[in-house]
Amino acid sequence: MSLWSRIKSGLGCDDEPEHLRHLGVPELDGERVVRIVEKPEQPPSGYAVTGVYFYDETVWEVIPHLEPSGRGELEITDVNNYYLRAGTLQCDRLAGWWTDAGTFDSLAAANELVRRK
Repeated sequence: MSLWSRIKSGLGCDDEPEHLRHLGVPELDGERVVRIVEKPEQPPSGYAVTGVYFYDETVWEVIPHLEPSGRGELEITDVNNYYLRAGTLQCDRLAGWWTDAGTFDSLAAANELVRRK
């Protein structure tokens, strides 16, 4: 299962394409996710894949089928797209606010947001 959320954080980055360029972004057909794009130049939606994932043991069978990205890394987005193509990806929208915590600066900002809540 993967959670995705419209970017609405206390950082004022609602639908900000620059912020979405650093995340996994779902391409949607109505409410259906048709693919997930990792760090897109042109984000296909105003939503971000939040990085909350739950996999069963079959994920270990997926990993050998992955190819390193242009950055030389295996991407979790490729795992999610594998399940999407297989028709077994489940996802939902995350209610409330969300903020990125993937860098030291964004983690500090997230900590400050939680502290103020």
